[in-house]
Amino acid sequence: MRRQLDLRHIASPGLRDLIELANTHDFERVQEQVRNLRGCTSPVNLHGWTITTNEATKEVVRSYRSEDEPSGRLLTACGNRRSTRCPACSRVYAADTYHLIKAGLSGGKNVAETVRDHPRAFVTLTAPSFGPVHRSTDSAGKPRRCRCGVQHADDDPALSTPLDPATYDYTGAVLWNAHAGQLWARFTTYLRRALAEHLGMTQKALNAALRVSFAKVAEYQKRGLVHFHAVIRFDGPDGHTTPPPPWATFDALRVAVGLSVDRARLTVDSDAIGERIIAWGGRFKVDPIKALGNGELTDARVAEYTESKVAGYVAKYATKSAEGAGTVDRTLVCRPCKGRGFVRGLAELRERCPDCDGTGQAEPLRDLRVQQHVRQMIRTAWALGHLPEFTHLKLWKWAHMLGFRGHFSSKSRAYSTTLGALRDVRRAWRTAQADHARTAAGLPTHDENTTLVTDSSWTYLSSGYRPGEELIAAQTRYDIAQARERADRVTTEGEVWQ
Repeated sequence: MRRQLDLRHIASPGLRDLIELANTHDFERVQEQVRNLRGCTSPVNLHGWTITTNEATKEVVRSYRSEDEPSGRLLTACGNRRSTRCPACSRVYAADTYHLIKAGLSGGKNVAETVRDHPRAFVTLTAPSFGPVHRSTDSAGKPRRCRCGVQHADDDPALSTPLDPATYDYTGAVLWNAHAGQLWARFTTYLRRALAEHLGMTQKALNAALRVSFAKVAEYQKRGLVHFHAVIRFDGPDGHTTPPPPWATFDALRVAVGLSVDRARLTVDSDAIGERIIAWGGRFKVDPIKALGNGELTDARVAEYTESKVAGYVAKYATKSAEGAGTVDRTLVCRPCKGRGFVRGLAELRERCPDCDGTGQAEPLRDLRVQQHVRQMIRTAWALGHLPEFTHLKLWKWAHMLGFRGHFSSKSRAYSTTLGALRDVRRAWRTAQADHARTAAGLPTHDENTTLVTDSSWTYLSSGYRPGEELIAAQTRYDIAQARERADRVTTEGEVWQ
């Protein structure tokens, strides 16, 4: 029987817990579990079991129970894509997104390498203006004095905020964010129609000879409005394995994008705010994507979009949320009442929620540490979300996102591989590594031709580390950061030496 430790003299909860973990029957396994998460900040705690059996012989090939762990639970990475929530998992998500985009541009991951010869464009679509804002440059990007009479520095917090908040169309801005995803879907529909019109053919004939594939990511501008960056590619009728017809050129794509930007419209009608037209802004870009050997720029002075550059750009913004606009990265909805402001009591009577005092807000909007411009967009989203005609938008739920409620990244089915497929490959690699370790240890492994059946049952317990595990995780993050810094230093020194 193990002697009970008296750790009351240790002031640090983390250190006390770490000593307790060190005195478990398998402290090495405790460290292994945490280190395998690669620095995840909020792992998912699971309880359950899994059994893999040989379908033919019913022999148990592998079995696992979380009860056998020293802490009695299994830790798995949270998988959050947002860098503000979990830098470690967001790096994995960014890497997967990079390979997904890159495969659709240069081949690989079950995508034909001949896709590099297809017409491709990097398209940027922006929101319209809802009122003049403070600026430090003109439309060409050259420095200029703002209309307020001041030459703003690049880090001036006033940049991109309204010159006159009283006349700024906050309602239109929030509604535009709320419908941006639908406007993108409308744009993709009009793109095919505009292309058929430009080429002088029917849409049915176009669809029989050409497939339009795309991948897009949303990015917040400083003024709090989203805009989209998209890779659009022409394929043959069978997708990336077939070349597009000769008349499907980049010039045709550029013209079709321009027509679609002008024609894509959504109408929002409300008794409270009247009729609003949701449309794209007049500023958009359509740039060709170059295939230059390994996809890198041959001349730093040439502003060209290459395959690697575009893939890196999209991957970078796939891990961002609305923090670029200065807002918060958490929901503002009171969880106990789910934003309603009341809870149901006896006989279905409504009682004021004691947690939010009937506001439905997890924290008072006036107390948020954000700029006034951002706070007003949040307030507008919250107010619009409680209008009957906008109930279906649930804008109060997305107030912290300034009304945007679409997917940050999406792609057409035939563009390239999927994030799920990339995760499956990674999982298969880990299984193969485990089998290799079993072989090295002299343990039996299954035949590749054997059909395996996996049965499992898991229950969610909580999220996060124990205090002692958090210390191990912090050390893991430090080790990874140091290794990355050393690798960057070696790469830089190698470039200098060359």
